[in-house]
Amino acid sequence: MTGTKKFGTAPVFFTAISTILGAILFLRFGFAVGTLGFWGVILIILLGHLVTIPTALAISELATNKRVQGGGEYFIISRSFGLNIGSTIGITLFLSKAISVAFYIIAFAESFEFLFNWVAQNYGFELPRQAISVPTTLLLSILILKKGASLGMKMLYGVVVILFASLVLFFAGKTGYSAESSISFSNFEFRNSADFFMVFAIIFPAFTGMTAGVGLSGDLKKPSRSIPWGTTLATIAGMIVYFFVVYKLAVSVSPESMVANQLVMSDIAIAGVVIIPLGLAASTISSAIGSILVAPRILQALADDKSFTISKINRWLASDKNGEPVNATWVTAIIAFAFVMMGDVNAVAVIISMFFMVTYGAICLISFLNHFGSSPAYRPSFRSKWYISLVGFVVSVWVMFKINSLYAILAFVIMILLYLFITHKNQKRKGFQAIFANTLFQINRGLHVYIQKQQKNSKTQEWRPSALGISQDTFERSDIVKFLNWISFRYGFGTYLHLIQGYYSRTSSIQAAEEILKIKNQFKGIEDHVFIDSLISPSYTSAIAQAIQVPGISGMENNMVLLDFDKKTGKNLNNIIDNITLIRAGCFDTCILASANQKFDSSMGIHVWIRSGDYDNANLMILMSFIILGHPDWKKSSIKIFNICEKDDIEETKEALQKMVIDGRLPIYARNINIIPMQDDVSSKTIINENSEHAALTIIGFRHETLKNKKGELFKGYDKLGMVLFVNSHDQKEIS
Repeated sequence: MTGTKKFGTAPVFFTAISTILGAILFLRFGFAVGTLGFWGVILIILLGHLVTIPTALAISELATNKRVQGGGEYFIISRSFGLNIGSTIGITLFLSKAISVAFYIIAFAESFEFLFNWVAQNYGFELPRQAISVPTTLLLSILILKKGASLGMKMLYGVVVILFASLVLFFAGKTGYSAESSISFSNFEFRNSADFFMVFAIIFPAFTGMTAGVGLSGDLKKPSRSIPWGTTLATIAGMIVYFFVVYKLAVSVSPESMVANQLVMSDIAIAGVVIIPLGLAASTISSAIGSILVAPRILQALADDKSFTISKINRWLASDKNGEPVNATWVTAIIAFAFVMMGDVNAVAVIISMFFMVTYGAICLISFLNHFGSSPAYRPSFRSKWYISLVGFVVSVWVMFKINSLYAILAFVIMILLYLFITHKNQKRKGFQAIFANTLFQINRGLHVYIQKQQKNSKTQEWRPSALGISQDTFERSDIVKFLNWISFRYGFGTYLHLIQGYYSRTSSIQAAEEILKIKNQFKGIEDHVFIDSLISPSYTSAIAQAIQVPGISGMENNMVLLDFDKKTGKNLNNIIDNITLIRAGCFDTCILASANQKFDSSMGIHVWIRSGDYDNANLMILMSFIILGHPDWKKSSIKIFNICEKDDIEETKEALQKMVIDGRLPIYARNINIIPMQDDVSSKTIINENSEHAALTIIGFRHETLKNKKGELFKGYDKLGMVLFVNSHDQKEIS
C-alpha cells in the first residue's frame, strides 16, 4: 500500500466526533430519556463509556508503542494476536464498517421526513425511503471513488460545521414546558428500570464511533500522535455533549412527547424544524463518509497480509490508485448498496454492535496483556493503566450478552468458525505471537514463586511426582522419555535432560541445540507433557550433581530422579549404581528403568511386587502404578499387586492390602491382589519371572542396604520380563 501520508490529528477527531454525535443522538436519545428518565440515560452513558474510554486509552497506548500502518484497529490486533486472529476480527470489522455505511445512509433518509409526509399528504402514497438512500449511496460512492479521502475530508469538515451549529441552536432553544415545569436535579427520575438494557441496546451504537478515525492510520503523517489525541478528545467531548443533551431533553419536553416523536429535538431547537433535520443529515452523512473511508482501508490491509485464500483477490484488493484503495472501495460500496436496498438494517445493527464490541474488547485485552507481560519491547510514550484496560475488556463481553445473548453467542460462533477456516488455509502463519508468550512467562514466574512459598509454609503436602530424567542414550533408548510422559500426563511433572558428555563450548552448545531439535521431532507424535532440555557435563556424576540442584519446571522442587539402563546389555547400569548414594543425599526418590527396548502391550497390565523389605517402597510403587494408569496409553490396562510374605502372615497381609486399596480408592480389584508364600528353595526373582513374564510393566522395590552388598546383581536376573521399574523411596508415602 503506497501513497503520501497527508493527514494530521483533525481528521481523526472529526471522523470520530461526527460518528459519536450521529444518528442515534438525534433519533433515539429522546426516546431513551422519555423511557428511563434522566438518571437512567446518564447510567447508560457511564456504562457505555466503561467500554469506550478504556478502548480509547488502550488504542492511544498501542499507537504510541510502534508505527501503526494502514488498517487501524485491524493492524493493532493482527500485530499483537497474530495474523490469523487478526484476519478473523479484521474481516468482521470490515463488514461492520461496510454495513454501517448503509445504516447511516438509511438514517440520513429519515432527515427527509418532511418530504415523505408532503408526498403522502398531496399524492396519497408512501414514498419509500430508498428514494433518498439509494441515490445518496450511489452519489457518495462515486465521489469517494473519484476524489478519494481528500474530498471526503473536505465534505467532513463542512458537515461537522452544520452538526455543531445544530447542537448550538438546540442548546439555545427554549420551550413552554421548561418555563412551566419545576424539573431539576432534585426531582429527576430513573423510570422503567426493567427496560434498561432494552434501551441500552437501542442507543449503544452511538458509543461505537470513537475508533472511527483510527482506520485512517495509513493516511496519517504521525499516527502515534494523531490517534491518541484525536480519539481521546473525541471520546471525552462526545461524553460531555451526551450529558448536556440528556439534561436539555429532560428539562425541555415531557416524557410522553419524547417517546412519541423521534425528532423531538426539533421542538426544542431554535429554527428546529429546519436545523435538526439538517443536523441529522449532517451527522449521518458524516458518519457514512467516515465509514466509507475506513472500511476499504481495513479491507486493503487484510489483502496486504494475504488474508484471503486466492492470491489474485489479495492482489486486486491490495492495489491502489494515487494512494486510494479503489478496488476495496468498490467492494465496500456494493455491500453498502445491497443493505440500503433492503431498507431496514435494525436486525443487522445489533450484530454490527457485537462485532464492534469484539474489536473493543480485543484492543483492551491487548493493552492488558502487554501491561501484564512486561516486555522490555513494550515502551509506549502514552500509558494507560492495566486495570482500566481489564475493565474495558470485561465490560465489553458482559455488555454483549446483556444486549442480546443469542446475537452474542452467534457473533462468537461466527468468529470461531472464521478463525478455524483461516487457520486451516494459512497453517504456516502463527496464531498467537509474543504477547501471549510474555503473559505466560509472567504467570509461570508468579506460580513458581507462589508454589515455592506454599511448600515452605505447608507442613503437610499432598505428594505428587516431580521427576527428573537423565540419559545420554536418548537415540538408543526412548523408554525413559515415554515413561516421564506417562507420569506427567495427569498427576505429575517431568523434566528430561539429554546428557552430552564433554566441556561446555561453542561447539558443544551448537551440538546440544541440534540434538534437542532432533529429540523434539522424534517425539512429536507422542502426546508429550515433558519439558525437554540438554545438559553438557564432563561426566555422568557431575551431570547428576548439577541436575538435582535445579528446580523443576513445575515450580515444585524435584523429588524423584529417573535413570535408565539397557536390560539386555546392562549398559549404563554401573554408572547408576555409582551415583545412587549421591541421589539419596539429596533426599530424592530413585527410580531405575530397565528398558527392554521392545514393543509392549499395555493391556497385559502393570504388576507391582512387594517383598518383606519393601515397607518404605510399597506405597510409592502402588502410587506410581496408579499415576501411570492415568495415561491414555494404559486405558485398557489394570494393576495387579503381588506380595511375597511368610506363610503365617498371608491372611493378615491380604487383609491389610485390601483395606489400603479400599481406603485409598485405588482402581485395583480384590481379585488382582495376590499373596504368594515364601519358599526356602525358590528365590523371589524366580517367582517374579514366572508370574510377570507377560506384564507390560513390572514394578519392583529395592533397598539401599541391599544395593551396597549385591551391586549390579540386584537388577539382573529378570530376563523374562519386559520393562521393569526399580523403585527406592526416600521415605514412606501416605495413601490417604
